[in-house]
Amino acid sequence: MKKVVRLITLISLILFLAACSSNSKSEEAKMSSDSSAGLDSGQVGIVEKSRNSLDNNTKQEEAAPTELEVPNQMVIYQADLQLRVKKFEKTLQKLEEQIVKYGGYITESNVSKDGIEQVSGRITVRIPQKNFQAFLHDAEGQAAEVLQRNITGTDVTEEYVDLDSRLKSKRVVEERLTSFMQSAQKTEDLLKISADLAAVQEEIERIQGRMKYLENQTSLSTIHISLFENKVIVPNLEDKDFNTWDKTKKQFMNSINMLLAAISGLVVFLVGNLPILVILVLAAVFIYLFIKKVRKRNGNQ
Repeated sequence: MKKVVRLITLISLILFLAACSSNSKSEEAKMSSDSSAGLDSGQVGIVEKSRNSLDNNTKQEEAAPTELEVPNQMVIYQADLQLRVKKFEKTLQKLEEQIVKYGGYITESNVSKDGIEQVSGRITVRIPQKNFQAFLHDAEGQAAEVLQRNITGTDVTEEYVDLDSRLKSKRVVEERLTSFMQSAQKTEDLLKISADLAAVQEEIERIQGRMKYLENQTSLSTIHISLFENKVIVPNLEDKDFNTWDKTKKQFMNSINMLLAAISGLVVFLVGNLPILVILVLAAVFIYLFIKKVRKRNGNQ
């Protein structure tokens, strides 16, 4: 009997709580309807607009990071190659063919010669980034020796995303200034808005120029290639080098001329210095006779 009484009491309590909850919900609904009824149509529209504006702002804030994402990393690749080649002209021709094959182009080309024993040159090439490694491999394959290989990469993804965000902000300011200028009535206000609009548009052009530059640099890689060729020069022998008879006659005549020149010089020396030579001869004879006489006298004693 006690269990039955407890069960009835529990059921009654549950029904009472459910009734109270239903009454509170009906009162809240009534209050809400009363408050809505108390507002006029204009106020209701303002409330709805503010709610829509808040929802739009929330959606824009959630979507903002997604709009600024860049699908791929933007990296500027540059390479510097120094190659020693066997045949300069042939290697340069093959490189030009490879450049066309990979969709690139030459921006600079220089060739210099150090006498006739060394030929060198330098070319600057722009190659699509997707063919960067393939072209480097083919270029190195044309060399007899790779003297230097230097590759650098600069990540500009963060800069590009920042520029994109700034560009969108400047676009919004441009639209607002345009609308203000259309509704301006005073000349003073019109001039001020026009000056601000020109400054914003100039900034937009500057940002767009930088973004295009980054896009160009990341889509095309820059490669500097230096080529060196050392030639072994073998002197050519001409026909005159094999004319032995003519060379013999020439050498014989040179010897005769040297002999005649020596005799001529001796004759000129003797004749030109004859007075001095006579005095020297007389002095020598006198000294000889004097010495002979002295020896003879000493011998007699």
